[in-house]
Amino acid sequence: MKSNKSNFEYLILLLLSIIVVNCKSQVADKNESACVDRDAIVAGSFYPDNPDALKAQLESLFAQAEPARPAGEYVKTHDNVLAIIAPHAGYVYSGKVAASSFNQIDPDKEYENIFVITSSHRVMFKGASIYNQGDYITPLGKVKVNKELATKLIEENSIFVYNEEVHSSEHSLEVQLPFLQYKLKKEFQIVPIVTGTQTLGEVKKIAEILYPYFNENNLFIISSDFSHYPKYKDALIVDKKTGDAITANSVAKLVVAINENASANIPNLATSLCGWPAVLTLLNITEKHPEMQVIQVDYQNSGDALADKSRVVGYHSIIFAKKKVKDMSENQFIITDQEKEVLLKIARNTIDEYIENKKIPHIDGSDITNTMKSECGAFVTLHKEGALRGCIGCFTADEPLYAIVQKMAIAAATEDHRFSVVKKDEMKEIDLEISVLTPLKKINSIDEIEMGKHGIYIKKGFATGTFLPQVATETGWTKEEFLGYCSRNKAGIGWEGWKEADIYIYEALVFGEKDLEK
Repeated sequence: MKSNKSNFEYLILLLLSIIVVNCKSQVADKNESACVDRDAIVAGSFYPDNPDALKAQLESLFAQAEPARPAGEYVKTHDNVLAIIAPHAGYVYSGKVAASSFNQIDPDKEYENIFVITSSHRVMFKGASIYNQGDYITPLGKVKVNKELATKLIEENSIFVYNEEVHSSEHSLEVQLPFLQYKLKKEFQIVPIVTGTQTLGEVKKIAEILYPYFNENNLFIISSDFSHYPKYKDALIVDKKTGDAITANSVAKLVVAINENASANIPNLATSLCGWPAVLTLLNITEKHPEMQVIQVDYQNSGDALADKSRVVGYHSIIFAKKKVKDMSENQFIITDQEKEVLLKIARNTIDEYIENKKIPHIDGSDITNTMKSECGAFVTLHKEGALRGCIGCFTADEPLYAIVQKMAIAAATEDHRFSVVKKDEMKEIDLEISVLTPLKKINSIDEIEMGKHGIYIKKGFATGTFLPQVATETGWTKEEFLGYCSRNKAGIGWEGWKEADIYIYEALVFGEKDLEK
């Protein structure tokens, strides 16, 4: 087996093999005063250069695309979309999937900024290049660039530059703009960013700088195609693995998926994600947002538009939305003893089967009630002789409770980095506990925390940490100790780091096997 380092080096070499490297790239003077608009370079090839023909094609693509829709039982609509991933191939190949992404945003919303982030296909360089010289031009007119913000980002952060050669030759940012011009009814301005980096460290640094702008006032558009040049059926497999890793909202899982695809010796596969630096920039931002849901909206590959399916390119439509959840306080959300028993049985049977056979058992739907189908977060905790043996959970979910319990049970037994993987012969000494969570509520004062009733979630930048409500009861800590230990030991921001962090509270319906034995 290759090490993570060698896997990543293999990924870099593979990606470099499909990038045309130009060593003559020059960084323009950041203080250059002349305003130079960036003309459309792929109009007439990737999309029509005639405005009427372009509008007609966009109208057709949006008519075929997936409409805006509810994302789950407790979500009203996708009027809270913060980011989308859209493809950037010729419109006849990927336009329908791209339109599915843009269909999910609110056409009447007035954004402060739209960050369009893509990866360089022609020039390799460190960091990222931001266009601050003028506006972008398409056949539908001028797209305003927030030149003031673009220049500010360049001047204050060495990882950002303006590289004329990058923007003059890059198609993947340009092709997103006509969709915005057609979809949005209000005026908007963009921040055009092309990443040139090939390192995870630089990607994380870019994400840290852009993190403060990731909010409901702005929109992030990530431009990327998926698998390049495998056969049609192979593309379906590769793109599902990559897409599932993205919807898991995990940097680590996406890196693993890309490396596994690259190592699978799939014929003709050049890359499984050509815009991986741009996508990983977004995931570095979103994976610390507990309220974030990532949804696959649409998928096709070029074989769906062509008779030849021997060499295709994959296209995903994926959105990142802030979940709007109904009030599910403890007073309104009740789980019966029978339902608790079924959920605990699911957790135990799943761990037993997974440890022994590496298989996830099928769940008999006859015992699943409507309550157990509710979409809400949950933690599964393992205790052995009274001591913690594993605990993992999630705050929000796009799957029913019973499925989340099954996933978290496996994770608690096999993925908690504080403990070794649970062995089969240990299970008779382990008792299980499930905590079903209500939605997070941001607080303005720690006076709102009720010890024993509320769990806490502390978030400062990329650092996060949580304690379930029962931790306060089990330890007997004061409120300041509860916050201090979570801040220092969980979030890693120091004993008093919570004072400058965002604090959320939540409640939990907690039940365990020992409770039902009484």
